[in-house]
Amino acid sequence: MGRRFPSYTHPTNMTLNHNIGVLALQGDFDKHIQSIRACGAATVLLRDPEALDAIDGLIIPGGESTTVGKLMDRFGLTAAIRRRAAGGLPIYGTCTGAIVLAKEIIGSDQPSIGAMDVAIERNAYGRQIDSFEVDVSIPAIGDEPFRAVFIRAPIIRTLGSSVETLSVCDGNVILARQGNLLVSTFHPELTDDLRVHRYFLDAICGNATVCVGR
Repeated sequence: MGRRFPSYTHPTNMTLNHNIGVLALQGDFDKHIQSIRACGAATVLLRDPEALDAIDGLIIPGGESTTVGKLMDRFGLTAAIRRRAAGGLPIYGTCTGAIVLAKEIIGSDQPSIGAMDVAIERNAYGRQIDSFEVDVSIPAIGDEPFRAVFIRAPIIRTLGSSVETLSVCDGNVILARQGNLLVSTFHPELTDDLRVHRYFLDAICGNATVCVGR
């Protein structure tokens, strides 16, 4: 079953002072920026390791995982993000972000951060034409269903004992947490529902156990 974290209720009157980096090498980083700003937090475009010193959390968005991995290596970000993840920096990876955060990418030796104790399979649902949307239950963010958008999505095949499952769809884990790390195989930024981003900001960034950022 993995580790259990305390239940979470979004404090609607909370003032957010977080400065959130969004990896901006390739992919749908603009949508994440819009979602984070709509939650009341500031954003920083992350394209070099130095920018890591100015953030309190990081989002790694969707895109093409092999391309993103190579670009992170080229710009010196892979090792730098890995160090910050180990030091407690809150990181949320969606789709491609989940892939590059995984400890194991099944059937691939592509560059990755490898910080989260999961094994993940790329493009596990099929081609772009097989993308889909579905209402899912995520008890950690409330009782109302969340509309999850899956685009050439990966599947998390195994989880380590310190990883908590936050949501499942058709028997597959689609949202999981390991301490300061959060991954989803769907794209919450493609909906108007901000609850997953708020969970990251409040329950993870807001309760970071290590001093991060500036």
